[in-house]
Amino acid sequence: MKNIKQFLKFGLVGVSNTLISEVVYAIVVCLKGHYLLASATGFVLSIFNAYYWNNRYVFKEDDTLEKRIGWQVLLKTFVAYLWGFLANLALLVLWIDILHIADYLEPAADICLQWDIRFLNAEVLGNLLAEGINLILVLPMNYLVNKLWAYRQGNRKSP
Repeated sequence: MKNIKQFLKFGLVGVSNTLISEVVYAIVVCLKGHYLLASATGFVLSIFNAYYWNNRYVFKEDDTLEKRIGWQVLLKTFVAYLWGFLANLALLVLWIDILHIADYLEPAADICLQWDIRFLNAEVLGNLLAEGINLILVLPMNYLVNKLWAYRQGNRKSP
């Protein structure tokens, strides 16, 4: 039961991370910034959010175990999320540059144009859809890496 509650809390933090990351991603992309720059900027900002809430809310310290060192946990948090970020970038290149997902979204872009939503062209829609697909693929592994490594506490050392 504890692990289920913890996963749900991690999910809530993940929602806030995702909102931060996706809003930053969308803003940069809509301002015609490169999708990789958009993803990197969103990633960095969301990691600080993840560290704060995971440390205080999700993976609370157990006083019977060895104390965590804040800067080490922050560094581990960055490393833990880094693999997901790199997987996300590789998948973005796959969806956007190799499979050209935007080509399949021309009808949706035409509808946006009819509704006078001009900034949602096929390229922007493809970038946004690619990022959405990646969330479904990468998020579950981030939980496991954080739980089992970044926020893990060792046993107290005997005096």
